[in-house]
Amino acid sequence: MNKIKGLFKSKTTWFFLILLLFIYVNNSSLFAKRGEGAPLLLAHRGLGQTFSMEGIENDTCTAERINEPEYPFLENTIPSIEAAINAGADLVEIDVQPTKDHNFVIFHDWTLDCRTNGQGVTRDYTTSELQALDIGYGYTADEGKTFPFRGKAVNLMPTLDEVLGYFPKTPFLIHIKSEDQNEGIQMANYLEKLPESRLEQLTVYGGDQPIAALRERLSNLRTMSKATLKKNLLIYTAIGWTGYLPASLKHGQLHIPEKVAPWLWGWPNRFLNRMDNADTRVIVVEGNGSGFSSGFDTSADIKRLPEDYSGGIWTNRIDKIAPLYNK
Repeated sequence: MNKIKGLFKSKTTWFFLILLLFIYVNNSSLFAKRGEGAPLLLAHRGLGQTFSMEGIENDTCTAERINEPEYPFLENTIPSIEAAINAGADLVEIDVQPTKDHNFVIFHDWTLDCRTNGQGVTRDYTTSELQALDIGYGYTADEGKTFPFRGKAVNLMPTLDEVLGYFPKTPFLIHIKSEDQNEGIQMANYLEKLPESRLEQLTVYGGDQPIAALRERLSNLRTMSKATLKKNLLIYTAIGWTGYLPASLKHGQLHIPEKVAPWLWGWPNRFLNRMDNADTRVIVVEGNGSGFSSGFDTSADIKRLPEDYSGGIWTNRIDKIAPLYNK
C-alpha cells in the first residue's frame, strides 16, 4: 500500500513539474523572437499643448493650466495631426463629438466653456456654428494673465470627414467619449459608407454602450471599450498560459498599463507575438491605467519599457519620443 501511495505521489509530482516546465517554456520571452522594427507610436490628440497632471480630474479645464507653449499647435486640429505625422507618429488618436446636425467634429470636451468662446455642449450646435468658434480662446499658461492662442484658432475645429479626407492614408484611433448608444449607431452609419480599405486603417474605442452598438453593425472593425478590455485581460489571465486565444481576443486593440504588463503571460515578446498572430494591436500606456491621458513622454519613461519592446506606445509628446527611435 505504501509503495502504491509513493508511486502515486511520484507521478503527481512529475506531472506538476512537467506542467510548470511547460508553462515556463511556453511563456518565456527567451524563446520568442521579435522583429527589429521600432515600436508603433501613437500620438494622443496629435501634437498639442502640454499641461500639469497634478491633481487633475475629469472635469478639470486643462486649457487653463497649460505649460509655456513650445509650439503653435492645438490638439485635435488638422495642423496638430499633420505635425504629429511629420514628427514620426504611426497612428493618431482623435476625439469625436456629435453635432446638432448629426455630424462629428474633432474636439476633446463635450462642453465648450473651457477651451472656446462658446458655452454649452457640442450637440446643441450645428457644425458651422461650432467651426465659427475660437477653440484657442481659453488657453492660458499664467492663470489668465495672457491667452497666447486667443483669436488665432477660429475655424480650426475640423469634422471627422475633413480629417479623414485630408489624411487619406493615415491610421486613426477614434475616441467616442460618451456612454450614449446613439453615438455608436451614428458612427456605424458614417463608417459603413467608407471603403473596406479605409476601415482597415481605423480603430474606434470609448464607452461600453456606443462601442457595443458599433460592433453589432460593423463586426470586422477594430474596436475597444473598457468592458472588452477587462473581459479580454481576464480571459488571457485565465488561459493565456496555454497559448490559446479565443475569438474575442482577435482583431482588436488592447491598452495595457505599464504596471499591469509584466504580469501578463509571456510578456513582452511571447505576448506580443500572440497578439500579432491574433491581429490585435497592443498599446502600452503609462502608469497603472488610472491616470488622466498618461503617456510615455520622456526618454526616462521609455527606459522603463523592456529594451527590445516593439509593441505600441501611447505618447503626448511624439516630438520627444519619435527621435528616440530614429523616426
